[in-house]
Amino acid sequence: MKTRPRPKRLRRFNRKAKPPRVGAPGLHLEPYQVVLRPLVTEKGTHQSTHHNAYCFEVHVAASKPQIKHAIETLFPVRVASVNTQVRAGKKRRYRARIGQLSQWKKAIVTLHPEDKIEFF
Repeated sequence: MKTRPRPKRLRRFNRKAKPPRVGAPGLHLEPYQVVLRPLVTEKGTHQSTHHNAYCFEVHVAASKPQIKHAIETLFPVRVASVNTQVRAGKKRRYRARIGQLSQWKKAIVTLHPEDKIEFF
């Protein structure tokens, strides 16, 4: 026996799925606005020494070509590839309420084998 489709008002929607945050049309970001800060962590240090890949926190609306151009402008290196992740904000308690930190974008930039970035 075939059931009828559920009415629209009773359908459940995926509340976790959010549309990607894209900048306003014609949004122009300068290189120093795209790359916010380097991420110096144990995993990032391991990637930089073994795989020649560096992690950066970048603007949420920045695209991979913009990130590549920004890194090549700010540092004298050649970028081989860019991988990005949109990291979900952690839940935090503020007194009696539960809040949430905002999302942020992480970029893992792989450099040409001959290039290197020195942070310290």
